[in-house]
Amino acid sequence: MHLVLRHTMTLPTDSTPPPPPSPPPPDSATDTATSNGGTSTTATAATSSSENPPDSLPTPPQELQLPISWPQDGALSLEWIHNLMQCFDWSSKNLPPSEFPSVLPVQAFDSLILVASKMLHKEPNCVTVDPFRPNSGTTASVVVVGDVHGQLHDLLFLLKDAGYPSDDRIFVFNGDYVDRGAWGLETFMLLLAWKVFMPHNVYLLRGNHESKYCTSVYGFEKEVMAKYGDKGKHVYRKCLGCFEGLPLASIVAGCVFTAHGGLFRSLTVTPSKRLKGKKNRKIHLNHDSKTLTLGSLEELSKARRSVLDPPWEGPNLIPGDVLWSDPSKNPGLAPNKERGIGLLWGPDCTEEFLKKYQLKATEERYNNKGAYVVLEPPNFDNAIFHGFTAVTPRPKVNAYYNFEEVIDSDEELDLESMVTSLG
Repeated sequence: MHLVLRHTMTLPTDSTPPPPPSPPPPDSATDTATSNGGTSTTATAATSSSENPPDSLPTPPQELQLPISWPQDGALSLEWIHNLMQCFDWSSKNLPPSEFPSVLPVQAFDSLILVASKMLHKEPNCVTVDPFRPNSGTTASVVVVGDVHGQLHDLLFLLKDAGYPSDDRIFVFNGDYVDRGAWGLETFMLLLAWKVFMPHNVYLLRGNHESKYCTSVYGFEKEVMAKYGDKGKHVYRKCLGCFEGLPLASIVAGCVFTAHGGLFRSLTVTPSKRLKGKKNRKIHLNHDSKTLTLGSLEELSKARRSVLDPPWEGPNLIPGDVLWSDPSKNPGLAPNKERGIGLLWGPDCTEEFLKKYQLKATEERYNNKGAYVVLEPPNFDNAIFHGFTAVTPRPKVNAYYNFEEVIDSDEELDLESMVTSLG
């Protein structure tokens, strides 16, 4: 099996200094895939409206259908999706953030996220990705993508480079669509549109940044407010609601397990000695690394994924593990003390998990500016890595957050500060 996790592949990210005292230079790509599987902190955001006064705004090309409107029959088409991509690409290079409602009005946003949210909330915690196409008798390839982090232009390149979702090409995205990058909203909306258009060819999993805490620290909340102004709080709340519906993991062709973080612990449920009945069952948890045991797919299926932030306790521990855990060279399961959440799991845990669910094993890791994985039929056991560098030129941007003052969410997490800020 491939334990295809966010550590394996990621899009290139920009590296720009924070706002004043000096104006930001053009973005330059930085290597995000490190030897320990982490990713570098990035900071991007759109230029301020003062740099592009309204009376000097450029006229969009005639071939673009702006503003974007939701189809009257509610049915998306390939032409609608391509127009959305072109409009987002053009506006990111020509309009200040405050003009974004002229591209995607709130009404169109509401329609898209409502349909997508309903669709995502109906999916199980661990989605089954079946590449076999009974109508044609063929088997599709599967493209797996890790962190996107608001890098719209690199996502557009990836979709073109890998080939757009189709009957013979399925996409599985492992989360982290927002934060850090300047175009998290466009990135998330574009992927939701593809999901609505081809629900069985595009699968969107949740990452640890699809949370209230991370988005309040790493830029997405501020990005939304900058783009939608007095409607920003409404848009942000809708996005958080949609995050709750994102599945936690996937199994591709019965042999490849993908998740943003990784493996997870088992939760021991025992009946109370004094009282009987399901209502009085207690969950006994022991964080001692000597007693931690590997969780099952059945437990994953029953986890409550609608919890976006701590306290992660009881059945909520499993989503925290799936989103935040990391592989380790040391055997066994242990608390992830560096992050302050999730687990560290060793090679023996991987072998146990694969054997239990009859999954195939292939250990690979890719260190590049950006990469995606293609799993080819019939066996899906030979991961083909495609690497690329950041798309250039790209718009000049300032940071929506000061990356020099906040911790790297891919290295550690201040749980005390998180709980306090959410309280």
